[in-house]
Amino acid sequence: MPRRPQRHARLPKIRERLTRGRRRRAREPGKHSHNPLVRYFRVLGPGLVTGASDDDPSGIATYAVAGATLGTSLLWTAGATFPLMTAIQLICARIGLVSGVGLMAAVRGRYRYGFLQLACLLLLVANTFNIAADLAGMGDAVEMLLGLPPHLVIPVIGVIILMTTIYCRYTTFARYLKWLTVALFAYIVTAFLAAPDWRQVLRATVVPTVHWDREWLMTLVGILGTTISPYLFFWQASHEVEEKKAQGLVTLRERQGATAHELRDARLDVGVGMLFSNLVMYFIILTTAATLHRAHVGGIETTRQAAEALRPLAGDGAYLLFTIGILGTGLLAIPVLMGSASFAVAELYRWRAGLDHPFGRAPRFYLIMVLALSGGLVLDLFHLNPIRMLFWSAVLNGLLAPPLMVLVMLVGNNREIMGAHVNGPWLNALGWAATALMSLAALAFLISSL
Repeated sequence: MPRRPQRHARLPKIRERLTRGRRRRAREPGKHSHNPLVRYFRVLGPGLVTGASDDDPSGIATYAVAGATLGTSLLWTAGATFPLMTAIQLICARIGLVSGVGLMAAVRGRYRYGFLQLACLLLLVANTFNIAADLAGMGDAVEMLLGLPPHLVIPVIGVIILMTTIYCRYTTFARYLKWLTVALFAYIVTAFLAAPDWRQVLRATVVPTVHWDREWLMTLVGILGTTISPYLFFWQASHEVEEKKAQGLVTLRERQGATAHELRDARLDVGVGMLFSNLVMYFIILTTAATLHRAHVGGIETTRQAAEALRPLAGDGAYLLFTIGILGTGLLAIPVLMGSASFAVAELYRWRAGLDHPFGRAPRFYLIMVLALSGGLVLDLFHLNPIRMLFWSAVLNGLLAPPLMVLVMLVGNNREIMGAHVNGPWLNALGWAATALMSLAALAFLISSL
């Protein structure tokens, strides 16, 4: 009899040893090879998925419109936005790694509830419109290639994406979809085949050209909005938490805190993901400038016109390459759009959330996904021009991003949340610079519109 209380008294210590063991196995230093190539392929995860999904159909259309309409005058934005978007996404990744929860869960109870509800509403509205635009672009691309009517294709694509997101692990799903995004590298090859004036290209890359007319400012806001997109902030933090859960760190106590290895891996992962995203962005603008703008096509109004940019490389196969790129990025991005909204709302209202849960264990989390997708499908019933819709979804993201970026910066500098891992000088400088640039561009566009 006296031994039973002693055994129960040892249970907390046993649990603590098991917890330490799980944390040690999940953060095994031996897994971090000194070979940079080995480490590179081992650590790429949430950041690379985020970067790939950043070049979604909305992004492809926005960059194509920029190149076809304004030529090479906006090439400099690829280099200028790279350190800014990397800083913002790295701050989001660090929030997830250090706090062990998503962005909205980290700020819940620390900032005004009304402001957080507004942030969720802005995110849900922007994501729903973005989902509608991406589905419309995918449906239009399929119609161009196979002749199937978009009003039949779009619901099928939507249901397939929703079912796959709910019943399959997104990380497994994304692992295969990443290969479809390889089609985007066709823009790099085409840019060289189109033989642009490389002296002019170099100048446009390093010397910013600024115009104050409404069209130029609207295109700039669209580029910024599709490059530094609000939904990526919430997805990055939540995806880092999902990665920890996949490593066996189930409880909040196990997930809290980050090792030096984890933070270095996050820098590499996010840096590579954002570099991939901006490299594709740069060459889409350059390719469409060297083909469509040179041919005086002007504004792109149809998917077929956008696909024509790849004709110097693929000839009649340009439509196939373009469709593969649009479908691949859309299949990657729409689960991210649905998931980021679901994570934000669920975390705010303390609902069970996580892509590892079956539908029955987190019904409200998945119902937000259904709501966002359904809203996108309803918007598509209005048969809006897909290219215009894709472009305007990027502009909407650009207008809604600044207040959410302020929230990210406040969290990254909050010692109650981040402890010793608050933003350093460089992260603060680049993060606030990105916030200021997005705010100024949005303000200038609104003033020019009035």
